[in-house]
Amino acid sequence: MLTIENINVYYGNIQALKGVSLTINQGEIVTLIGANGAGKSTLLKTISGLLKPKQGQILFEKSSIAGNAAQSIVKKGISHVPEGRRVFANMTVEENLELGAFLRKDKAGIKEDFEKVYQLFPRLLERKKQQAGTLSGGEQQMLAMGRALMARPRLLLLDEPSMGLAPLLVKTIFKIIEEINQSGTTILLVEQNANMALSIANRAYVIETGRVVASGTPEELDSSDQVKLAYLGGH
Repeated sequence: MLTIENINVYYGNIQALKGVSLTINQGEIVTLIGANGAGKSTLLKTISGLLKPKQGQILFEKSSIAGNAAQSIVKKGISHVPEGRRVFANMTVEENLELGAFLRKDKAGIKEDFEKVYQLFPRLLERKKQQAGTLSGGEQQMLAMGRALMARPRLLLLDEPSMGLAPLLVKTIFKIIEEINQSGTTILLVEQNANMALSIANRAYVIETGRVVASGTPEELDSSDQVKLAYLGGH
């Protein structure tokens, strides 16, 4: 579904991604693991069109999207839930969700997706007339995910969905990520909580200072001493 070949991405003179290649198959949950500043968020921003690679290819369903405008990438079927949630604080929950469907014209489908989002996140239904800025961190995370789903993506990019959330809420968010995946959406997940991410992923890539240094199934990575020591608490 997504093929990234040898991309190099820079912030000014600083190279953030160095020859990164990876693939995501339809229906998978693939997770990116790595320390802060390793380049994980940069990779998601490059896929979603917020950053342009200097070299390399990004193919989504066999067509090149490298350097395309962000809105055209959303139109093609990729939605990005950024780190730090980024909800529109002065707008209501409902208005935030409406914005997620901004590029769509199919009124019946949009209505159906509102219902789906409220089924996945009943808390948002209770708060639909409330300003997004007044929601708790967990509720804002649900809203950011719900807003991305309103674009009806085939590939969902999730950047640190559990960041700053209480452990119980983290479990809830991960359960919902699995449900989204089971309903047919492919997921690329960036997550500091490596153990949690691997517990739901089909495959994972480990990124260190802008390079992919290991990849495999959760079982394969769990049996690698280097990965275990660095990211999985060395157990």
